[in-house]
Amino acid sequence: MTRGSVNELVAHRLDESLEDPLTRPEALREANRCLFCYDAPCTKACPTHIDIPSFIQKIATDNLLGSARVIMDANPVGASCARVCPTEDLCEGACVLGRDESPIRIGDLQRYATDWAKDCDVTLFQAGPSTGKSVAVVGSGPAGLAAARDLRRHGHAVTIFEAKAQLGGLDTYGIVPFRLPAEASLWEAEQVTRMGVDVRTNTAVGVDISVDELFDDFDAVIVACGMGYVPPLNIPGENQDGVWDAIDFIERAKTGDVLPTVGRRVAVIGAGNTAIDAATCSRRLGADEVMICYRRTEREMTAYPFEYDFAKLEGVSFHWRCAPVRVVGEAGRVVGLELVETELRMDESGRVTPVAVQGSEFVVPVDTVIRAIGQERRTALLDSFGIEHRGGVASVQDGMCTNLPNVFVAGDCTFAKGGREAMVVEAAEQGKSAAASAHAFLTSRATGRTAATDLGLDEAGAQGEGGM
Repeated sequence: MTRGSVNELVAHRLDESLEDPLTRPEALREANRCLFCYDAPCTKACPTHIDIPSFIQKIATDNLLGSARVIMDANPVGASCARVCPTEDLCEGACVLGRDESPIRIGDLQRYATDWAKDCDVTLFQAGPSTGKSVAVVGSGPAGLAAARDLRRHGHAVTIFEAKAQLGGLDTYGIVPFRLPAEASLWEAEQVTRMGVDVRTNTAVGVDISVDELFDDFDAVIVACGMGYVPPLNIPGENQDGVWDAIDFIERAKTGDVLPTVGRRVAVIGAGNTAIDAATCSRRLGADEVMICYRRTEREMTAYPFEYDFAKLEGVSFHWRCAPVRVVGEAGRVVGLELVETELRMDESGRVTPVAVQGSEFVVPVDTVIRAIGQERRTALLDSFGIEHRGGVASVQDGMCTNLPNVFVAGDCTFAKGGREAMVVEAAEQGKSAAASAHAFLTSRATGRTAATDLGLDEAGAQGEGGM
């Protein structure tokens, strides 16, 4: 087999969807199982509050345009969320049919309707009459796109500043293609840009354009910058060929920009959703053995349960209570990983932390090490705006307001450290909330009222690190 045919085979495995979409008979059958509950618990369980009975009822009557509009009206990244949301913890987990039988397959039905809209290239959003006001949105991930969509609906001029070449943030670049193809997130972005949003890609705020320029040129700013790449492990030997940042690794695999060569054995450090993605991606890139190494236990892992189950089905093994201490190399190339066993102990503050067990070091042979221990915070960017933060986690008040009256935040840059990994759907809802606050600010300037007052919120009620 030639190298070209091998690459084509690998690319096919990376793009191959985890599940087949519903056929029309399957979708109609599933939609007609729905009880169309009044005051539906599934809608309450959705962070963006999609009217789930309504969109399912429209599928049951073959009104797919109406169904897609209901979904995307509430959640501008509804096509992505149909694929990556932990539905068993949210809408499907709240379905009343789940008590006695299987819950409605809400995620699959949502994908059915949004895929139809994408394939038919329909236009779902319209801009409102111009207000003469302008807003800069920094970042084009789920939060940024949701904010831009709602601001254009209010009639404000919107410019998105995106450091990368394409819009969509982690939905486009950082989630493996067999779970979320880039075409879905790019379609969502196009729905927003069709509203007349100005887009400046390959433009990093603070590098290609200054914060002062944004303050000079726009009436308000929404910072939805997400987070950066994975920080180093800070252990000996990690600056060798074969050690990867998980975000960069997935991005290269998803964009086809020089597919990583992983070898036969791969070790992934970390146990969040990104670690799962890196591990399952490694399997599809041809690795025979992939292990996830985590210094805590299964109970503390932050990956969604369905991601954990999927990784095990893909043949990924899990090694609990072990931490990396050294990357072993020969001639500048990874050949092994030295780990140490850990035990969980409670410190003086009452927090349980992993502690290395002296003398328990051991080496496992590997060809590739992928670090997936969280992402770096955009501390410098927040500082340049003057946004108050705690270690790179923006401090927000109700409505995603910051300490600055004309600056609002949303998305990953607001999610607290140490918690469960942020959900795409939560970021989208934060973007909507930030847009509502920005709109209130812009429309209240002439009257002297504050954005928080117009929103009916208590200005003094701070949400703390995490928002939401």
